[in-house]
Amino acid sequence: MRSLIAEDYVTPEGEFVINMGPQHPSTHGVLHLKLWLNGETVNKVEPHLGYIHRSIEKMSENLSYRNFIFATSRMDYLAAHINNEACALTVEKGLGIEAPPRAKYVRTIISELTRLSSHQLWWGCTGLDLGAVTPFFYAFREREAIMEIMEETCGARLTQNYMVPGGLMVDIHPNFQKRVKEVLTLIKKNFNEYDEILTGNVIFENRTKEVGYLSKEDAISYGVTGPTARASGVSCDIRKWFPYSAYDQVQFNEILDTGGDCYARYMVRMHEMRESVSIIEQLIDNIPEGDYQTKTKAVLKLPKGEFYQRVETPRGELGVYIVSDGAASPYRIKYRSPGFSNLSALPVMAKGGKIGDLVAIMATIDLVIPDIDR
Repeated sequence: MRSLIAEDYVTPEGEFVINMGPQHPSTHGVLHLKLWLNGETVNKVEPHLGYIHRSIEKMSENLSYRNFIFATSRMDYLAAHINNEACALTVEKGLGIEAPPRAKYVRTIISELTRLSSHQLWWGCTGLDLGAVTPFFYAFREREAIMEIMEETCGARLTQNYMVPGGLMVDIHPNFQKRVKEVLTLIKKNFNEYDEILTGNVIFENRTKEVGYLSKEDAISYGVTGPTARASGVSCDIRKWFPYSAYDQVQFNEILDTGGDCYARYMVRMHEMRESVSIIEQLIDNIPEGDYQTKTKAVLKLPKGEFYQRVETPRGELGVYIVSDGAASPYRIKYRSPGFSNLSALPVMAKGGKIGDLVAIMATIDLVIPDIDR
């Protein structure tokens, strides 16, 4: 097999090349990293993608404007609802309609519950990656409570399929508000446990502080978004810059840090969980009465043109770009996934560090591989 080393890269004496992945335990999914090492020091990292590529963009172009939305649940499966919401918002923009206020509020509440469940899984897995087994069980305690709300609301735990052009598939369950408030109480009560178990642990701090540094300039240059960029001081929260759904109805802080290392990326997500709780608390008792879906035609056809919508997923900016030729299916769809751009900065963060640091870096980037491969 032909060498994958770039032509202008000369392997120094004593350096050797190893493959990391694509088995799941090493990379949060089927990602293959080719590493050039000098002992345990990483000289170069080269990601190899495509092991879980399913051509979701092309699949979407062969589905109707109602059905393509749910194919995106299989990209970032930890943020399926937010992916679906981005697609529904793009179709609504093309049709020139808006979801009713009730649907906007519920969409935002479900989005923040999704962010909480995703960040909790990330927190548990980050501890696990760095040798701390206990956080994984604590994280799933709250995450399971959120998944039960999702299941009761729309019948699914992970890939909710709850968004439709014009609003929601069905109205919320009568127990929805009561159960959401119970979950918020549980999460707020247990926040301190997260810090006691992992945040202040001296081993964890040594593994993450001054490790995997990404400057503000490099974050911008590589198109990094989400908590990974905000940990390097880049203000990029789509909920603030380009509000959608009910985000213009709530007050919340965009969490920024200037550390740029693994610990900063960790702390940004920890603080974001508290902000998500605050957002939900502002909305849960104020859900408007009325319709949960705007009436639309059975067969949707967007006018000829180009339409774009961006949203803030737990990993960063997801963009949905639709080109319509006036037919009942999109002529072209392009998904701008946050994981792809965030992964592109990995070689910069890992160079000069140890191979153990590489594990910590990937954990704090929060990679979901189907979101990268699509």
